[in-house]
Amino acid sequence: MANTINIQKIDVEHVTIHSGKDFGVVKSMLESLVPRIDDGIFTLLRYRETTRALRELEALPALSIFGSRDHGALLQVAGLQRQSIQYDIGNPLTASKMTRHRMSAGLYAPVRVLLREDNDGVAFEYDRPISTFGQFADQEVNEVARKLDNDLQAVLESAAA
Repeated sequence: MANTINIQKIDVEHVTIHSGKDFGVVKSMLESLVPRIDDGIFTLLRYRETTRALRELEALPALSIFGSRDHGALLQVAGLQRQSIQYDIGNPLTASKMTRHRMSAGLYAPVRVLLREDNDGVAFEYDRPISTFGQFADQEVNEVARKLDNDLQAVLESAAA
């Protein structure tokens, strides 16, 4: 069977939420509002403890931090001093509510959020979930993406305020 490649152009809505606060304050506020996910959930799933994993997933907050990368530190190799952290933020149960309908939705779950400080000041940046997930034209996925969109914007606005 020959390989096929399909390319689709999509419109993505990019959001920037500016903050008048110091980078460290905004970072601390985000990390207090959105806890790091307990990796024990993934261990339960790996060992097919699905009933217990589901109970724990249902008890999670709306959003958790799956991981983060310090892009600011990376820029030191270019001789630059910048503060910038990329976060993966989401909820495994929310992701499963989308990927059960469209497996490709897993490409955007969790959502990438950048907290950065540059000449414009401190800001969060991300692509709106409703626009990235909307490409799948699936009502069930869109419904979950709208809630994710609202939850994410609310928590980032709170952290930036």
